[in-house]
Amino acid sequence: MFMNRLFGKPKPEANTLQTLDKLNETLEMLEKKEGVLLKKAAGEVEKAKEFSRVKNKRAAIQCLKRKRLYEQQVEQLGNFQLRIHDQMIMLEGAKATTETVDALRTGASAMKAMQKATNIDDVDKTMDEINEQTENMKQIQDALSAPFGSAADFDEDELEAELQELEETELEEQLLQPVPIHVPQGKQPTRPAAQKKPTAEEDELAALQAEMAL
Repeated sequence: MFMNRLFGKPKPEANTLQTLDKLNETLEMLEKKEGVLLKKAAGEVEKAKEFSRVKNKRAAIQCLKRKRLYEQQVEQLGNFQLRIHDQMIMLEGAKATTETVDALRTGASAMKAMQKATNIDDVDKTMDEINEQTENMKQIQDALSAPFGSAADFDEDELEAELQELEETELEEQLLQPVPIHVPQGKQPTRPAAQKKPTAEEDELAALQAEMAL
């Protein structure tokens, strides 16, 4: 009790790790002892064969009895190892469960702390400030984009009427333009031959022909 008050109680995780280490050590000890017993049992079998060769039946039977005793101990050690394996599996599962619960508890505590740090009134206040700043910025942008100086005196209705008049004039000019006639290739329109102006000789000849006709 004094040691617990002085240094505090050991953590469950540390106890679990120490227990698993102890079980591992015990398991290794049992496996080594099992190996020794198996060697002894094999040795008794060899001795029984030797006694049987020399017709010493009594000694051979004693060797086989000791071999069976060793085998019984080996079987018992096997049961011990099985129980230790079972205990280790249960402890490891319990350790994983404890670690999972601790992680979930830590996450829940962190979430709770974050919720305490974030008040709903503070959130509403922050959103109101953001909306106010946004509205102020919009008003500033509208003020900067508004026309000023001479441009502020222009009448929008007059400008729209002038634009409509320009569009109508442009449409009339497009309608008055001649429509081009497409003439197929190889069939160019023939122009009437230009009449030559009569020369002085041709005039005299014509006058002579007129007098002869009289």
